[in-house]
Amino acid sequence: MWIKITDWLNPLSRTFLPAALALISSLAILLLPMAGAPREALSTPGIIREFPVSLNEIRQAVLAVVSDKIVHGTLVFDKEPILTGADAVDSTPLFEPWQGPGEVYFKIRKNAIAPRHFLESGDQGTIAVRYVIIPVDATRTRVKIDALYQESGHRVVHASDGTVEKSEMKEIKDQLEALQEAAAQAADARRRETSAELVRQSIVRQREDETSRFNNAQSAQKELEQQVNALHHELERRVKAPGADLKAAPFQSAASLKTLSAFTDVVILIVTPRWLGVETPEGQRGWLPQERLEQLP
Repeated sequence: MWIKITDWLNPLSRTFLPAALALISSLAILLLPMAGAPREALSTPGIIREFPVSLNEIRQAVLAVVSDKIVHGTLVFDKEPILTGADAVDSTPLFEPWQGPGEVYFKIRKNAIAPRHFLESGDQGTIAVRYVIIPVDATRTRVKIDALYQESGHRVVHASDGTVEKSEMKEIKDQLEALQEAAAQAADARRRETSAELVRQSIVRQREDETSRFNNAQSAQKELEQQVNALHHELERRVKAPGADLKAAPFQSAASLKTLSAFTDVVILIVTPRWLGVETPEGQRGWLPQERLEQLP
């Protein structure tokens, strides 16, 4: 003979049993979705900052931070000053697909144990950081950063309290300033090189000008010497054979100062129709008839 289970219960138990069963059923219905599937990705407000630089400049700074192997602004053990071991990835399911404009980059750090600055974090899981670069115009670009932590076991997603986003943004700012400083130094080096080249070219031109002036001076000197030589040739004469008497005055009866041998060179000082006032190689001056002199060869 079968005995009903309700016969074993005392009257008080039979009174509260239906309410207890109803409560258990309600809890089972509420807990079933959590046990059967992970929670959807959690959204965060993140942090946005606008930089007065071009898209290409901010992209360089962001990529440097994405690939630096560090999740800034958090840690898993107090003795470790920074959390290393992060990797740049193309995507992560912790974030919903980005629907807005711009470029999206991700960095994750797996096997993080209860990282600091993630709300109510516990267990072991993955930290994900998303970077969105949004161009405003040719000289302004916005950067949006979000950070999440998901537990590996319970699949619970925890939002950052903002420390990670602020720290990552500061790293981007520092990288951008470092890139700008490097660019400024490179530009300064190019200016110095250009200035040095201009100085070198100026010195070369100055030397070329000096060489040109020197060559022109030499040429002028040679031309002057040629003119002087031509003038000397024009003013010089040679005594014909067998010689001639150097007279004190331009007429035949004048006293003879000296007898000049044939082929003696003299310089003409004064020209008259028949006589020439001349100077001998010794510096003596006198007169000779024109017919007693000939042109130098």
